[in-house]
Amino acid sequence: MGEFLRARRDRISPAQAGMEAFPGPRRVPGLRRDELAYLAGVSTDYLSRLEQGRQQNVSDAVLNSLSRALRLTGVEQDHLRRLAAPSRASRGSADLPQRADPGMLRLMTALDHLPALMLGHRGDILASNHLLHAVLGRSFEPGDSFTWFMFTDPLARERLVNWAAFASATVAGLRREAGERPHDARLRRMITKLRETDGQFDDWWQDQRILAYASVVKRIAHPVAGPLSFAVESVVPPHDPEQRLIVYTTEPDSPTAKALPLLASYGVAQSKS
Repeated sequence: MGEFLRARRDRISPAQAGMEAFPGPRRVPGLRRDELAYLAGVSTDYLSRLEQGRQQNVSDAVLNSLSRALRLTGVEQDHLRRLAAPSRASRGSADLPQRADPGMLRLMTALDHLPALMLGHRGDILASNHLLHAVLGRSFEPGDSFTWFMFTDPLARERLVNWAAFASATVAGLRREAGERPHDARLRRMITKLRETDGQFDDWWQDQRILAYASVVKRIAHPVAGPLSFAVESVVPPHDPEQRLIVYTTEPDSPTAKALPLLASYGVAQSKS
């Protein structure tokens, strides 16, 4: 929580927070600790204990005041609350394998004319279809990590024209999940490994950005079909909000929509060769 608060302090200036800057030297790009304490109605010592992890049982009133002072988004406010009172619900089940929701599997089968996959904790792949394999240029098996693919497979940077936008959003989503699942040892190990091996990942991780999942456009450079453009939609099953069906949708009669039947045939031919 201390890292998150300090990063959000650095992001907002006194003017943006609606106050006059306190006199004296400034060693931070945004709010000083005493300025945030003033805005939130707490003592500087109390805020120091929060940022150093020495303050337990933070009240809702303090969290609300900090959220207002820092101009946090709704997603960031939820993240701050989870950091202040981490859930213990995942302690016993963090390392148990997930199974794809049967209803979502049936829906994915019905949408077999579109690239689709199911993701679970940490970006683990629960299921995927052949059209996704044809679009991205490689096959995925249940248990593979889509997060690991994004950062360690050169093909991801080669195929995804807007890789940086998706990769940075992946990191922001991982940070959100880390707040939701503080006892997930596999998640912590993966984040540590990626921070050690990928400087860009580490830069984005230190940025402390938090994102909810949203519809985005994914642009693909395909060696056979040429440029492809998909709107990526996320569907969450009602009985298991910790997994998502990801569907790459297209505009009717668009060049991408017309290329998908060719790609479906190309994917089948590749799998047989």
